[in-house]
Amino acid sequence: MAEFIKGFQKTIDAEGGYVNDPDDPGGETYKGVARKIHSKWEGWTNIDMLKRQPGFPASIDKDAEIRELVGEFYLVNYWNKLKGDEIINQEVAESIFDFGVNAGAATSAALAQMVVGANADGVIGPDSLSAINAFNPEHFQAAFTVEKIRRYIAICNKRETSRKYFYGWVNRAVNH
Repeated sequence: MAEFIKGFQKTIDAEGGYVNDPDDPGGETYKGVARKIHSKWEGWTNIDMLKRQPGFPASIDKDAEIRELVGEFYLVNYWNKLKGDEIINQEVAESIFDFGVNAGAATSAALAQMVVGANADGVIGPDSLSAINAFNPEHFQAAFTVEKIRRYIAICNKRETSRKYFYGWVNRAVNH
C-alpha cells in the first residue's frame, strides 16, 4: 500500500513556499494552501503574525507549527479523501494525490475514475479503488498524465492569465 509521507514530500517540494500572485485565483498561497479556497486553515493566523516580523516570508519555513499544520492539512484534505493508503501502487497514489492538491480532490478522483473506466463521480469508493488497483500502473500513469494536460489546456483556453502557469503544470503532470 502507498505511504503518505513519500507522496507528501514529493508534492510539497513541487508546491514551493509563500506566494501572493494576483493572477492566481487562489490568491495568497503557502505550500499550495490557497487562502481564498482554504481561508479557515489554522496556519493563516500564524502566517499573519509572521508578516509583522522581519524576515518574512522566509521565516514561515522555520515555523515548526506551520510545517505540522501543512502536513495535517494535506493528509486530511487530500491523501485520506483520495484513499491514498488503499492504493497499491505508490506512484499511482502519488500522482492522484499530487493532482488533487493542484486541481482539487474531487477533480483528481473523477479524472482517475475516468481513466480506469469507473463511475466518474469524484469520490473514490470501493469500486473505484478496485478499478485503480487492477489497472496497469504504467498505463494509468500515461493516460492520467494526458488527461491532466488536457485539463490544463482547457483552463488556459478559458482563463488567459493562467497561461503563464502552463509549462509548470505540464512539467508537474509529467513528473508526478
